[in-house]
Amino acid sequence: MEKIKVGVLGATGAVGQRFIQLLENHPWFEINFLLASEKSANKLYKDATNWKLNTPIPENIKNLMIYSNPLDAPKNTKIMFSGLDNSIALEIEQKFASMGKHIVSNSKNHRMFERVPLLIPEVNHEHIKLIYTQSEKGKIITNPNCSTTFFTLIAGVLNKKWPIESIFVVTIQAISGAGYPGLSSYDILDNVIPHIEGEEEKMETEPLKIMGKLKNNRIDYASIKISSSANRVAVIDGHLETLSIKFSSTPPSIDEVKTELNNFISPLYNLNLPSAHKNPIQVFEVNDRPQTRIDRDFLNGMGTSVGRIRKDSIFDIKMTVLGHNTIKGAAGGAILNAELLVKELNI
Repeated sequence: MEKIKVGVLGATGAVGQRFIQLLENHPWFEINFLLASEKSANKLYKDATNWKLNTPIPENIKNLMIYSNPLDAPKNTKIMFSGLDNSIALEIEQKFASMGKHIVSNSKNHRMFERVPLLIPEVNHEHIKLIYTQSEKGKIITNPNCSTTFFTLIAGVLNKKWPIESIFVVTIQAISGAGYPGLSSYDILDNVIPHIEGEEEKMETEPLKIMGKLKNNRIDYASIKISSSANRVAVIDGHLETLSIKFSSTPPSIDEVKTELNNFISPLYNLNLPSAHKNPIQVFEVNDRPQTRIDRDFLNGMGTSVGRIRKDSIFDIKMTVLGHNTIKGAAGGAILNAELLVKELNI
């Protein structure tokens, strides 16, 4: 089939670069529009971008012109992948939606809007139906904060079978989550920073929408209590999380939890989406896995790893969870959401 023309908003930033890398040779999507700040406007991408990824800038992107005005978008660009800074994302994304462009956003601004799906589609793919409550021709969908993604995927799978009462999560987050240049080496080397602005609030609110129920064209939020703490550490990519869960009634056994996660089959698998995997969760039996450097690239960064599943003396169970924050937790997760949107709207 002819590839769907897409744009990348915030194309020179860390998430924008990851979008461009992951969309190279995508079987459905082809980039034909790049948007960034005015300082990058009217420059070729190769001249405006401080490329930081471990693969070269795709050849078909190097000589694309960067624009700063949404009105410069080609008429045939149907989907916009947004890695815009939160300070400007709301207005620009709404502008594109009013132009009939579908927005697949990694920015926080629209996540908690009543009519906007907040998707980890392995958990709540049915929430895509919220797009039909949006008034604009162009629809907006979002993926959650990277730190929210991994523990909510695991909790969401378990919650479907054993309702959860409360969650306690502590994150050990990579510096790539801060974008580039992020933190100075003086701040992060030989150090752990026990605060990330706004991160804990997102982890305590976003999962309630994701694990909520779609009823009468709105989300009935989950009533789970969540307490979180966020820490920044000196690794490039990969968010490691320690997760404790208390269930609402008789808890499952450790073996039951392992079996449920090991046997989980993504509901997206039969939709033949290019970025969907049949078994997106791997469970380790050894005590020292998952490890960030070794396991973050599971399923090319689209998988989630779990280990050290054991009894908790205060909650019911505890475990260690790991995922790639800029792939599944950002650009890759958004691309999977876009594939679901294409199926839903028959684009």
